[in-house]
Amino acid sequence: MPDGLPDAAIACDGVWQVFGNQPRQRLAEALNKAGGDAHAVAGILSDAGLIAAVRDATFEVADGELFVIMGLSGSGKSTIIRCISRLIEATAGSVLIDGEDILAASQKRMTELRRDKLGMVFQHFGLFPHMTVAENVAFPLKMQGQGAKPRRARAEEVIELVGLQGRENSFPRELSGGQRQRVGIARSLAVNPDIWFLDEPFSALDPLIRRQLQDEFLKIQATLKKSIVFITHDIAEALKLADRIAIMRDGEIVQIGTPAEIVLNPVDGYVREFSRDVAKGQHATLGSVMTPLTGAERFSGESKLRTSMTLDDALASCVLDYEPVPVCDGDGNIVGVVHPSALAAALQTSETA
Repeated sequence: MPDGLPDAAIACDGVWQVFGNQPRQRLAEALNKAGGDAHAVAGILSDAGLIAAVRDATFEVADGELFVIMGLSGSGKSTIIRCISRLIEATAGSVLIDGEDILAASQKRMTELRRDKLGMVFQHFGLFPHMTVAENVAFPLKMQGQGAKPRRARAEEVIELVGLQGRENSFPRELSGGQRQRVGIARSLAVNPDIWFLDEPFSALDPLIRRQLQDEFLKIQATLKKSIVFITHDIAEALKLADRIAIMRDGEIVQIGTPAEIVLNPVDGYVREFSRDVAKGQHATLGSVMTPLTGAERFSGESKLRTSMTLDDALASCVLDYEPVPVCDGDGNIVGVVHPSALAAALQTSETA
């Protein structure tokens, strides 16, 4: 784990997901032949007619961390979340949730975990059309055997949390797409899961509704501090939401890092292409580019800059100290002045519009 993060809520080590005939045996043979080279193993499997959808995935998610996995279509990001939630059986490797090896857990134990500990939200809402919002949200609690009164109370609590108060008695057909997705989120939160899996939950929504739900999601996470694995193909969404990001290509994790690390220090051209059009000043912090003190420096006065400031905000703060600069027309005549702070403010406005 990165320095400063607590023990892992989720720890994946050497996870493989291979599709095809006799995947476990073929994978074992390929690993024996190629050693630890995941790319070579995948090539051997491909020659044998098998597909290595997830290749030797190793990562950890800290308690309370929002961990985003992203990649292009076919990169393996949705497959890996199904492996670590055990919606499909991983071919090899280990997945520990709070130290428990869930790949070795019985089906009964997995049912208990999904009922009490794990929350899941997917792209398609999966609401029951004949149930009201409150009934949909309370359904997992009904499966736990809770009575009608506590079910309703908890449903109303999470409905308010996702901003749907007043719609408790509405049916899914009476809701917008964004509202239906909020119901799906509320339903997954009803059992108060410790760990939350979300597979492209906003990708089917219009851009404006998507941004609004991202904002609501961040508010919910700030309140609940869940351990989250969030799947997306959208770099802007990943940078907005994530504490850390894992980028996948052809079933392999090619880089894990904070948003600033992904934007400023991509490991290769594939990662660099993702962030090519990203306004780096909005995501990178001053702490990621500053030079640490050596002890020989001497400064006077108090600095307004903080390590947590974005580069844009830091630049705007710095240029406040400079005088206005004259601006000339095409003939060289001075026609006005511009203050550096106005330039920084205008740049920030255009990038964030």
